[in-house]
Amino acid sequence: MKAAAPEVPATPRVNPGETLRKARESRGWTVADVAGQLNLTPQRLSQIEQGAFDKLPGHTFARGYVRAYAKLLDIDQNRLVLEFDQFTGSDAAGSNVHCLGRIEEPVSYSQRILRGVSFLVLLALAGLSFFWWQEQAERRAEDLSTTNIEHVEVEGVDGTTQIHSLAEPEDQAVEAAQAAGSVLPLLAEPALVTGDTAVVAEPLPSPAEAEPVVNEADAAAAAAALTVPAPAAVDTAVAAELAAPLAAGEAQVTVNFVADCWTQLTDANGKVLFSALKRKGESLQLTGKAPLELRLGFARGAQVSLNGSPVDVAPFISGETARLKLGGQ
Repeated sequence: MKAAAPEVPATPRVNPGETLRKARESRGWTVADVAGQLNLTPQRLSQIEQGAFDKLPGHTFARGYVRAYAKLLDIDQNRLVLEFDQFTGSDAAGSNVHCLGRIEEPVSYSQRILRGVSFLVLLALAGLSFFWWQEQAERRAEDLSTTNIEHVEVEGVDGTTQIHSLAEPEDQAVEAAQAAGSVLPLLAEPALVTGDTAVVAEPLPSPAEAEPVVNEADAAAAAAALTVPAPAAVDTAVAAELAAPLAAGEAQVTVNFVADCWTQLTDANGKVLFSALKRKGESLQLTGKAPLELRLGFARGAQVSLNGSPVDVAPFISGETARLKLGGQ
């Protein structure tokens, strides 16, 4: 009979994590302190100390964690690695794992994809925001360049309201105003200087007041009387008439137009002195019983003066129109 081979006592498996835990506690370090120095999460460090190496990303990484932990606590690294191999039943032969000063968590493939997709989404949103802002800026510029009043509401003496388009010719606007009962003034320029002569224009007489011309000679003489040679001054009588003060209770309104503007002027008796569309570059000067009521369809296009003094229209503007009384007490 063969003698029974002596039984070799099994080497007890020692958890290297337990050794590391005791060494850590003897130094008074917390799990968070050691995890921060090894660049590990507290959960990973607790798994090492508990011997739950199967929850780590492979024995190779787990062995590196144990070695780095042992180096931090100034413990024999080779002994702890041997205990790790015995505890896990793994073979460290041929392993080239060395001590890692700081262990970094491996970044998963899905995390890299998520970061890349997030970056692309943010880049797309930035591009869309830029194009939207550029489009809004161009639209605002177009709105400012095309800002103009296209229609104007005019309230007649009888209380009716009419809508007129500024795009219509001026003669059509005047005909529409006449059809509504508006009264157009007879505008007379006091003096017109052309070339080497100064021509004095007289208001046209009404048909009832017009006197018939006796003959062509009298007509020619009357026309010649209106022409004064250039070196001579304007007739003193005409100049005196221009410089004469306004009658009591009257006021004179002058409007210079820097843009197309529908204008209506009414005197204190409710008589409409003027109601029509005035074009850019034109002017209007009327005298009537005060207070005079002035309505402007596009107030920013009109410069108003009362008895030669400028009037600030801005306080009376509502939207694009203005309504103000001039010459009142």
